[in-house]
Amino acid sequence: MSRSCKEYEETVVGKILDTFLGKTAAAMRMSEDVWMRHANPWSFATRLPLLLLLTVACWSRVWIGWYFLIPLTGVVVWAYLNPRVFQKPRSTRNWASKGVFGEKILVNRRFYCVEIPEHHLKAAFTLTILSLAGAVALAYGVMVLEPISTVAGCCVAYLGKLWYVDRMVWLFEDLRKHPEFAKWVY
Repeated sequence: MSRSCKEYEETVVGKILDTFLGKTAAAMRMSEDVWMRHANPWSFATRLPLLLLLTVACWSRVWIGWYFLIPLTGVVVWAYLNPRVFQKPRSTRNWASKGVFGEKILVNRRFYCVEIPEHHLKAAFTLTILSLAGAVALAYGVMVLEPISTVAGCCVAYLGKLWYVDRMVWLFEDLRKHPEFAKWVY
């Protein structure tokens, strides 16, 4: 993905987001087609419970020992396959699709040569940190089998992620007049 555009001053927050979100998108190998499939509301709806399923799969080591790797592998494989198995959405005029588009813009802002308003960068950064804080508490709870940390961490991680998606909808709505992005809405 290379395109020449004028360089713009990147903030520290933007650089940190690039490091985290860029690596995540690269690991998922998100092509244009995969992004569009990812925008299907069914993809969103079936991806939403993944953190909870991951938590149960890891906790299941108490009940099924090393066999917990089977459900754990299933969740990880589904996380990778999910944005690939659904068709492109019939309509993208919905919250889930717009959230995916906002994230796509944020992750690929240099490719699209768009400058993201600072308030969106700060919100994305803050909500990513909130989600990560929840994930750390969740991981601790699962490792030591402590239910309160597990449930609280899961709730905080979900709160951060859903709020992040909502901010990505806002970002997309602010930038949807861009000729490239306008084509995504149908």
